[in-house]
Amino acid sequence: MTDREAPATWLSQDAYDRLQAELDELIAGRPAIAAEINARREEGDLRENGGYHAAREEQGKQEARIRYLQELLRTAQVGEAPSADAVAPGTVVTIHFDDDESDTETFLLGSREISSTTDLTVYSPESALGKAILGARSGQTVTYTAPSGADIKVTVDRFEPFGG
Repeated sequence: MTDREAPATWLSQDAYDRLQAELDELIAGRPAIAAEINARREEGDLRENGGYHAAREEQGKQEARIRYLQELLRTAQVGEAPSADAVAPGTVVTIHFDDDESDTETFLLGSREISSTTDLTVYSPESALGKAILGARSGQTVTYTAPSGADIKVTVDRFEPFGG
């Protein structure tokens, strides 16, 4: 994989369908936002036209979301989470923090885009914790650097494919 290629993201079929519907809706809305920009442009001086600038900003946000969704869906792995002998995207992971073994956390390692389809907390494989535990096996201890700069040790207690 080159630096320019996006890593594949595991998505459930429900999440994929929901994101595809959002993408279709955003693309279908392009003419409406273009018409809004044209209507605001005809109001006169663009330097002091707040409606025009707001419509252009909204268009920029929508276009960025369209590009993001197109890339995400293009590279997505859809279907059942892979069964793995090590932590991988699409697995539900339970860890404990080494400074307090009673402090455990269970989460889904995958795209945050599927967070609305599960009650589990979702961590991205690109997050500090996600990068640290990728490829780890049950019982393995890893260290990652938190955003605060602190080094945190966690042990993978167990993991299983996401079933939701």
